[in-house]
Amino acid sequence: MTSKTKKKFEEGHGFSQEDWDAVDSPELTDEELANMRPATEVLPPEFFDAIDEMRRARGRPPVEKPKKLVTLRLDQDVIEKFQKTGKQWRAKMNEALKRARI
Repeated sequence: MTSKTKKKFEEGHGFSQEDWDAVDSPELTDEELANMRPATEVLPPEFFDAIDEMRRARGRPPVEKPKKLVTLRLDQDVIEKFQKTGKQWRAKMNEALKRARI
């Protein structure tokens, strides 16, 4: 993998010479690397609690009765009929099966 890090300022990349000069990110020295500490030693526990909470909040909320994935073979004409009803054809098929409870 080749690095795309620019070593010197070049015009025409959407930033000015002042921007280039303001971002001075020299490589870390061996001493700086040796003195680095894990984030858990530097940041408060509340930070990690907030990160965990944010991760839990993502995605769909839990439902009381989750749907179950099944494999089912149906006649082609049945599938086509439901597909013609629009994007929510699977939900409509589910409702039809609910109404036909045996």
